[in-house]
Amino acid sequence: MSDNLPAFPDVLAAADRIEGHAFRTPLLKSVFLDDLTGADVWLKPECLQRTGSFKFRGAYNSIAALSGEERKRGVLAVSSGNHAQGIAEAARLTGTQATILMPSDAPAIKVARTRRSGANVVFFDRATDDRDEISARLQEETGAVFIHPYDNPYVIAGQGTCGLEFCQDIREMGKRIDRVFVCTGGGGLTAGITLAVSEVFPEAKIHTGEPEDFDDYKRSLELGERVANERWAGSICDAIITPKPGALSFAICKDRLAGGKVVSDEEALAATAFAFNELKLVVEPGGAVALAALLQAGHAHAGETVVVTLSGGNVDPSVLARALEEGAGGQGGNG
Repeated sequence: MSDNLPAFPDVLAAADRIEGHAFRTPLLKSVFLDDLTGADVWLKPECLQRTGSFKFRGAYNSIAALSGEERKRGVLAVSSGNHAQGIAEAARLTGTQATILMPSDAPAIKVARTRRSGANVVFFDRATDDRDEISARLQEETGAVFIHPYDNPYVIAGQGTCGLEFCQDIREMGKRIDRVFVCTGGGGLTAGITLAVSEVFPEAKIHTGEPEDFDDYKRSLELGERVANERWAGSICDAIITPKPGALSFAICKDRLAGGKVVSDEEALAATAFAFNELKLVVEPGGAVALAALLQAGHAHAGETVVVTLSGGNVDPSVLARALEEGAGGQGGNG
């Protein structure tokens, strides 16, 4: 990797590493969604991926790429959800000990699943503890290799296999991709998909999808430099809220993306309801933001072939119930 920045060959190498471990998720079609948008829409459901999100791809690739000596030292990650589960499961499969630093108020089911894969969970208090200080201390005590959830070249390359797969599938259909919508937090998935799509379909337009008031990626793209969110909490799409775009991901994306889309919590919940009612898929609001952005656009992309990522399905039952109740009056409930 040149200057620690991944490129398309690194995505191909990641595809070889994860083969037989990560699932090759299908592309799904909804005739109703095509009618709503006038577009030829294809959905990439990473909610069906191992551990319930795309995060397993980058987690497995990053651990599999470590040397034998590094694996013996173990790995360390900081996460309250999808990255934690992905690292824990990838570590289990590679015979590596994982330590996951999680907030004490993390959902019990996510803690249980992380532990189920054999990871050692260390808690911290969001309000009073310095997460970075604790992480640095754990690294020093254990010698573990720290794996960042999105600002890691092997993580980005691993996430890029999601884009590689749908590019291959669309090409095998004899089609070309005109537009891609990606759920975006720190940008690991977006950067990886950008590497793949830019290589296979260089004319395709790629858009980030973010929750309202947490559109740091959109604003960064417009300004040409990374800017931060003013706060770190306050959206139903908590799974994709990050302080600001990752340095590596932004270096890849800043000159290649067509811009960002922003959706409200209500639109994200309606998209979650749409996925459940029309696609029979369980998708968390943060993983439905790209779909919400497409629905928001109406017929703006009529006639195009569009790919939309559904990036994760680890949703609390109460949030899903809220989405089905509140989204019933929107587009997702009219099927």
